[in-house]
Amino acid sequence: MTQAFAGLTIDSAELRVVNLPLITPFTVSNQTLTDKTFPLLTLRADGVEGYGEGVMDPYPDYLEETLPGALAFLRDLILPQIVGKRIGNPAELTALLAPWRGHKMSKALVELAFWDLWTKALNLPLCAALGGLRDAVPVGVSLGITPIERTLERIAEAEAAGYKRIKLKVAQGHDLKLLEAVRREFPAVKLTVDANTAYGLADLATLRAMDRFDLDYIEQPLAVDDIHDHALVQREIATAICLDESIRTPVDCRKALAAGAARVINIKVGRVGGYSAAKAIHDVSEAFGAPVWCGGMLESGIGRAHNIHLATLPNFTKPGDTSSASRYFHRDIIAEPLEATGGLMPVPGNGAGIGVTLDRPFLNTVTRSTEEFRP
Repeated sequence: MTQAFAGLTIDSAELRVVNLPLITPFTVSNQTLTDKTFPLLTLRADGVEGYGEGVMDPYPDYLEETLPGALAFLRDLILPQIVGKRIGNPAELTALLAPWRGHKMSKALVELAFWDLWTKALNLPLCAALGGLRDAVPVGVSLGITPIERTLERIAEAEAAGYKRIKLKVAQGHDLKLLEAVRREFPAVKLTVDANTAYGLADLATLRAMDRFDLDYIEQPLAVDDIHDHALVQREIATAICLDESIRTPVDCRKALAAGAARVINIKVGRVGGYSAAKAIHDVSEAFGAPVWCGGMLESGIGRAHNIHLATLPNFTKPGDTSSASRYFHRDIIAEPLEATGGLMPVPGNGAGIGVTLDRPFLNTVTRSTEEFRP
């Protein structure tokens, strides 16, 4: 008889801050990114390593959580609490983190690293442990704000590469003329827009005008905390609203869908606090008949691999943001290339965990700081 798995004692943790320059600046309605700075966590147990990547920004541009605050929370509270502790499974870790309010991106970082570690110890691909059904997932591209002519060129490149959906970042004054130009050149391309909260109820006429461009959905047009007004807008427009920043918990998802504030849900595992919450939001959305898709935060290969595994779950029926890493970085921090072919991204690896390994020599050159935690 095989001995039952008794859990993992976390022998040590390594917390790095990594900075990767972007090939092209990425502009949205409220900021322009020229590089990606993020925490990378390694958890070690029984000779195995698990990796997680954080998605909090250096400043509170996307949501309130920031990199400096996250590092303090992890350094002073969370990592000393789990290093040296035996943890049986991800549910035990979720319960251990539950008493602390907020800090969802920090909790997700720890949970992602543990899921990778745990599934490696069990010799299971992460997607199998999550309940995934595919060995490849459909992906689209997300295009930042650029002059219209350049945007048209980038759409042509993405369409030629076979991507399944084009997402355009929009903002007040950079919306209807852009969509008119795109639809003249690309009348049949599957198209969505992402406002990153750029609009309000006073912009209802603009949002109504977007109906004529055959968009699959309009992503997060209004404020982060405004489910009510999203419901008002959804009643006034034909195009589906997709919520991103507004959905941080399964309860948020239930309330939004019950109120008619959205018809599509974007799931970012870092935004919602980890796989446990992401799976619950997936299930709630499925119960309401609302499709979901996996959003991206310009992750390196570690975060990108986690996203691919998550997107194998059955209700991820719309193309996600996990396009080829080479679109963003000259060189990634992992050894295995994560590249889409014909709009499909293969699940990385044939073995256990997330299926990718760190390119440590290169990682060392882009690491700003490293801290070790031991019992």
